[in-house]
Amino acid sequence: MMKRLSKLVLIITSLLLFLSLSACGSKPLSEQNVLENAKADKTITWGVKADTKLIGLIDVKDGQEKGFEIDLAKAITQQMLGKKAKAKFVTVTSQSRIPLLKNGNIDAIIATMTITPERKETIDFSKSYFDAGQSILVKKGSSVKNVQDLNGKTIIGVVGSNSVQNVKKFAPKAQVLQLPDYAQALTALKSGQGDALTTDNVILAGMAVNNPGYELTGKPFTTEPYGIGINKGQKEFQTAINQALDELIKNGTYNKLIKKWFGDVPGFDYKGVLRND
Repeated sequence: MMKRLSKLVLIITSLLLFLSLSACGSKPLSEQNVLENAKADKTITWGVKADTKLIGLIDVKDGQEKGFEIDLAKAITQQMLGKKAKAKFVTVTSQSRIPLLKNGNIDAIIATMTITPERKETIDFSKSYFDAGQSILVKKGSSVKNVQDLNGKTIIGVVGSNSVQNVKKFAPKAQVLQLPDYAQALTALKSGQGDALTTDNVILAGMAVNNPGYELTGKPFTTEPYGIGINKGQKEFQTAINQALDELIKNGTYNKLIKKWFGDVPGFDYKGVLRND
């Protein structure tokens, strides 16, 4: 009996040692070569917004993500890996997108993320793929006509976005209400919890399309270059994405997507964001 028990213990110990050594020999997802994995799987997993009309929104009719960034991610994936390659999507928020990237849950972020020096300390970026500008959304007839009018009033923003920090520079006496996502932020504006909602003009344009009682007011007061977020140490992947973006601009695909999603938006100058090779 003791011999059997000893043999069983030996087998279990050996198995545990084998599993331990195997685990030590494999790299965490966040440290693997993303480009090599993408080429092998013919797949890139993108972190995208799902609550931002025109940019990234889940269509309730079919459950599919749709928008400019969704189409651009698909185009980049196929440009990099071939026409049969697949773009997979994981929903992110402004708060969760970088942690999900750092943990290896996604390969890249394409989610209205402005390239900033602070973020570049944590992750790398592709070259800019869209130049937005921060603006404000108000109820039609509001006394707020520009960002300076927000002094002494309440401005609504989203946690993890740099919009709230930006607006403080222009309206330092504004009160701030930060919420987890744009859907909750818009609901708060509609219920009178704030006087205006601030974020990038292209995001607000999508809200205005669905909510005719609200409008963008004043001119954009910042420049917000959007970049694709990539983990540190993935230079080959970064280079490949930049090359794909260059080619999509060169062959006209990029401008076709701009016109598709923004060409008919009232008050939005889509020609101002077109790109030429």
